[in-house]
Amino acid sequence: MHINLIPHTKGKQQLIVSQKDTAVPYGSGLVPVLATPAMIALMELTAHTSIQQQLPDQLTTVGYAVDMKHLKASKIGNTVVCESELIKVIDRKLVFNLTWTSQNQTGF
Repeated sequence: MHINLIPHTKGKQQLIVSQKDTAVPYGSGLVPVLATPAMIALMELTAHTSIQQQLPDQLTTVGYAVDMKHLKASKIGNTVVCESELIKVIDRKLVFNLTWTSQNQTGF
């Protein structure tokens, strides 16, 4: 099945960090800041929702590789914004560029 995705399709999602998004409930740390797994989940959601309407009903996206760095902590109450752009389609493999910003970041 050949699918024509629109090149450079962009997406954007935001999240206000709450307790459930922090490293403590994710089991990825002891500090109440945005968990790296929560960050990756938002990245996958952003990429997925940006192109889902272009896919036939029976298809969806699945994340399989992530190459990123989580350099600064975002505490509870911070607004984090993830933006995606579809930059390459190779057969069934989709490559996205994702950017990440956070208001009121804090360092630990």
